[in-house]
Amino acid sequence: MNSNRIYLVSLLILSLPLLISNVYVSANWQQETSQVPESKISLLKLLGLTPSPESIDYVQNKTQFQLHTLLTEQRHLRTRNLSERILKESESGLHMLFAVDDDIVEKLEILATEKEPLEQAIQAIQDALFSRQKIYIYGCGATGRLAKQMESSLWSPFWKKVKKEEKIWSKIKSSLGDAVASQLIGEMTGGDRALISSLEGFEDLQLIGRLQLKDRNVKREDVVICVTEGGETSSVIGTIFAALEQWKKDEVYDPKWTRKKLYFIYNNPDETLYPFLRSRIVLEEPGITKINLTTGPQAITGSTRMQAATIETFVLGNILQVAIDRTLRKFLSNKEMSKLGFKNELRLEEKLREFSSILREVKRNVPSIAKFTELEAQTYKNSHFSTYFARKGLITVFIDSTERSPTFRLFPLDTVMEPKRKSWLQVWTPAANLDDAWHAFLGRPFKGLSARFYKKPFEEEIWDNPLRKAALESLKNAGNDQQLLYDFSFSEFNLKNRGPESGDLGVVVCISPEEDKLKKKSSDFRKFIDLILKKGGRVALILITDKSTKEITKLVQKIKEMDVEGKDSLVALNMKWENDPLGLNQQVALKILLNAHSTAVMAHLGKVIGNTMTNVSPSNLKLIGRATYLIQSHVNDILSRPQWVKLYGFQKLISYGEANAVLFEAMDFLKDKNRDADQPPEVALSIIRILESLRLKVGLSQEYALYIVKRIGLRRYLSNVTSQSN
Repeated sequence: MNSNRIYLVSLLILSLPLLISNVYVSANWQQETSQVPESKISLLKLLGLTPSPESIDYVQNKTQFQLHTLLTEQRHLRTRNLSERILKESESGLHMLFAVDDDIVEKLEILATEKEPLEQAIQAIQDALFSRQKIYIYGCGATGRLAKQMESSLWSPFWKKVKKEEKIWSKIKSSLGDAVASQLIGEMTGGDRALISSLEGFEDLQLIGRLQLKDRNVKREDVVICVTEGGETSSVIGTIFAALEQWKKDEVYDPKWTRKKLYFIYNNPDETLYPFLRSRIVLEEPGITKINLTTGPQAITGSTRMQAATIETFVLGNILQVAIDRTLRKFLSNKEMSKLGFKNELRLEEKLREFSSILREVKRNVPSIAKFTELEAQTYKNSHFSTYFARKGLITVFIDSTERSPTFRLFPLDTVMEPKRKSWLQVWTPAANLDDAWHAFLGRPFKGLSARFYKKPFEEEIWDNPLRKAALESLKNAGNDQQLLYDFSFSEFNLKNRGPESGDLGVVVCISPEEDKLKKKSSDFRKFIDLILKKGGRVALILITDKSTKEITKLVQKIKEMDVEGKDSLVALNMKWENDPLGLNQQVALKILLNAHSTAVMAHLGKVIGNTMTNVSPSNLKLIGRATYLIQSHVNDILSRPQWVKLYGFQKLISYGEANAVLFEAMDFLKDKNRDADQPPEVALSIIRILESLRLKVGLSQEYALYIVKRIGLRRYLSNVTSQSN
């Protein structure tokens, strides 16, 4: 708590000019421009810009989605010059990123001593196992993918493994039932299709959370765990409210009972969430158990896929793991438990403290991770592509891959309809065809959203016209048919249509005991490596392994074509699987590694400025707010510099409303240009247009600002705009 208060005070001081300029937000547009002294340049007049109705509506009526006051949206003090540091030395930049994960260690230490809400959740899972009630985990975006991971990567594989041990299974089958492997449902806003990319309009609707709860047939007695990094996501809040309403409508509501069944997990201090009505109602509801996992600002500003999603994954995974341990010990001997991976009885506080050793092992491998980072960055700089290949690590790899798209404004994963590759990367798994690949991914059939179930409520219950239009349009791309558009298989179709070529990168991810497959030339892992090398590509091998360094060296030497000391790359994290029966520590280690790596790759490519995601796509109300604040922050940072004042004179800081007006115009200008290969970002275009217009005291056209974005880029522009030679 102390560190969070320090962050808040420090960031308040740093942001004071921006906070002052934001007083304008609720004011009338015309009043704002008329109050500017004649000696000062009015930005909107200079640009000849009249705010669009959409911008006026957003600034005046969508204040509940203007989230720049949240702690997760602030700039972390340790990574403020991240992009510059990475460009100079990858290792140094990676150390900065991993240093922010130390905030997780600090928070977990607090949770280890204040674990009552977590213990209550563990008991709820145990009770659900015996009563055969559902365990419904729901999230949106990164937390939605986390929910899918809980189901498809941790829970379901473990119980399938248990069933293969016939003597063990015979002891517990009658008490837990045949359906235990499917008892936990991991769901995300938009269903399985949203794993690929977010569906515009869905996140902003409480309605969809209520509908998905009903669609999944979640009942009153089931355990419902809703996860939202920010603590304000509408679809997630709609889900927890719907679960609570099931108790209230039947007049059996008793907060002492419902809070044992309903959980809300989030990552911002309560005081920063209280101004948002939807969040405040949840926080004040006595019938919902709140689990606050606040660690502080993210390593990349607002990118909650990193520290926020990491601690949520680790805490929720351990809640499940400890609950399973306590349940099975009622039936099985120590020897039988050990056979399932439970060497000793799991103690929650000890499991939470294991994170520090996971992070320590990742940090130990920074030199090899840096080589991997530079290898992948250079691949894209040379206009080549990468293919990730994984089985046990498939979901973790897939999550990091798909989340690069909205965070850094990349093309989403290609569909089978694309005549040639557009997405920089793709993910393959050992599977013969599309159907097998999806089953390897989810462990069950694909489940989309049926228009028959969702369309009518969307039409009748969404009062905001743009939101209704966006939601209905997204619904067309959310059904079961969507699975046919994406093929992750190591199949003849993919080899023929999007197989690796000379200069491409193949990234192979093995989680113990999969590294043993590298010994066999007939294994899919070796076939993939051989294919990459034969085509003239490079290979990066990531091992999450319990083998020693000596054993790994011998193993890699068997792949004679690989040159890990030269053109290829090897990252080997030593992770013991004993007392980690769900493989949680292995997956978390891989997540931490990939999150930092992919962020560093994007910094190398100019898609991170300082520690901000200036390439973010403003595709929903929250992201429009984030984009607006990024524009305002970067512009006002430059205008506040003495060098600017010396060269161009004093200019009053721009307001949130002005930044938003320019953003909406940029969004309209670029809406038909986003098919271009370089994916021009609205934030960069807006920042450059504003600063260059103020510098020249002439309104710059969108076309010329776009020319600067493409020719110079935002990073170089910001570095040079206050130099004498500019």
